[in-house]
Amino acid sequence: MRSSNPVFSRRGFSRDNGYAGFNTAPQAGGPAVGGNPYAQGAGNAYATNPYAPADAQVGAPPQAPAPTSVMTMDDVVARTAMTLGTVVLTAILSWVLLPVDPANMGRSYGIAIGAALVAMVLALVQSFKRKPSPALILAYAGFEGVFLGVISSAVSTYIADGVVAQAVLGTMAVFGGVLFAYKMRWIRVTRRFYGFVMAAAMGFLLLMAVNLLFAVFAGGDGLGFRSGGLGILFGVIGIILGACFLALDFKQVEDGINYGAPREESWLAAFGLTLTLVWIYLEMLRLLSILQGDD
Repeated sequence: MRSSNPVFSRRGFSRDNGYAGFNTAPQAGGPAVGGNPYAQGAGNAYATNPYAPADAQVGAPPQAPAPTSVMTMDDVVARTAMTLGTVVLTAILSWVLLPVDPANMGRSYGIAIGAALVAMVLALVQSFKRKPSPALILAYAGFEGVFLGVISSAVSTYIADGVVAQAVLGTMAVFGGVLFAYKMRWIRVTRRFYGFVMAAAMGFLLLMAVNLLFAVFAGGDGLGFRSGGLGILFGVIGIILGACFLALDFKQVEDGINYGAPREESWLAAFGLTLTLVWIYLEMLRLLSILQGDD
């Protein structure tokens, strides 16, 4: 399965490079029949586990990997906690050590922009790697935290005091709400859902890129997508898209566990969840800043 978030495309839990789709979830106690999104080859009596040995007998039930080698929910939680913890720690340190005040503003902003560019490059490198690199993922989290710390400090200092805590709580609320809805099966991740979310995200990013170009060359807020009524609308859309990508991330994790993905793939889950949560936090921070700035 190939899952993506609003910023970067990343390899999912499959051995091929294509998107496998979401047709039928595996059944507890045995392999899925017919609609297994990881199936390889047609006409097998059982859907083939993509992580089974290459010489496994065709048509036979896939052999379960050794318990110590497969990804579990505990692995995903632990790796995600490490990655997000790195983001939070470096954000706090950058907030304290890189104050956004008149005497240090240029230096702080310069470091933040540099950190954001480095984080983007590291995320792109990991996205195109066939295997997850824990060092690369944690390095991305560290540089991303520096960027978030400076930006959050600037918003809290010059736009709306206390908005950062509200944005964090809002991000946690979105995460908890989507997780609950996904577990209750109120959200069903299908191929159509995936296609709709990807198309909407591409359109959203294209509009934001055009707005940025107008802002750079024409000055001001460009086309107005980042302030006022349009800013509020696009902030809400951005958060909704982030919530949709959380559902894709949850599906990716669920399929990886059910189909016996290698334990190292839990780093990919942590990487994807971190990217999505950073996206939601930034959109939440911008939306709340607009709302409080208009008061």
